[in-house]
Amino acid sequence: MNDNHFKYTNSVIGLPLFFVWVLWFVYWLQIKFDFDFVENGILPRSFSGLQGVIFSPFLHADAQHLYNNSIPLLILLAALRYFYSNLSCAVIGYGILISGLITWVIGSDNYHIGASSLIYVLVSFIFFKGIQTRYYRLVALSLAVVVVYGGLVWYVFPNPNSLIDDKISWEGHLAGLITGFVLSLLYKTPEFKKVIKYDWEQPDFNSQDDKFMQRFDENGNFVNISKVEPDVEPESYFYSSLPVDYTIVHTIKNESKPKS
Repeated sequence: MNDNHFKYTNSVIGLPLFFVWVLWFVYWLQIKFDFDFVENGILPRSFSGLQGVIFSPFLHADAQHLYNNSIPLLILLAALRYFYSNLSCAVIGYGILISGLITWVIGSDNYHIGASSLIYVLVSFIFFKGIQTRYYRLVALSLAVVVVYGGLVWYVFPNPNSLIDDKISWEGHLAGLITGFVLSLLYKTPEFKKVIKYDWEQPDFNSQDDKFMQRFDENGNFVNISKVEPDVEPESYFYSSLPVDYTIVHTIKNESKPKS
């Protein structure tokens, strides 16, 4: 495995900027023309609320809400596009749809808006996918995501003690976390699989059958293997399945005796 899969293109910067620009443009329309887009958000378990599955990530309550989501989106979308360029569009698209549907099912009876669900999709996908690939650069990216955004995990639980703002949709955050994990399992990345070069890297490798490993004892000391020669039966000069009778005949040599 080499790093040729990681190539910088203009889309690494262009995609996050364009996505965040769309969010700010929608908010500008809301302020400029006094639109109320809140009712276009997700209203759980209502037919009209299904429109929010698509529209809710682009709607925000105020500028502070939009700003809090813009910075993580710029960073996470750039990381997704650079390290998982082939999967980036699918993760964003299906991440919005699936997390929106889960929010529509489990959410409270209020309008749910904001791109925070997508942020949780990206954090979850990048973290779990990096661990699954076991490729060192992607594992490092996963650890970096944990360090920077690990605190987000506290916002995926209900808030019985009012430690977190009640306006925060923990259901949307939980839906995003689940969606990112599911997508990391569904989308395979064989290009990051380590290429096996040696026999001992095979999962079914048995050191007892390896000629080289047989020259080391259990303590790692080099030993000479005694050569065992197989028992060889002497070859018979004549073999027959029929019985043979031999007759020995003594012959007298007719040799003249030397004269004295």
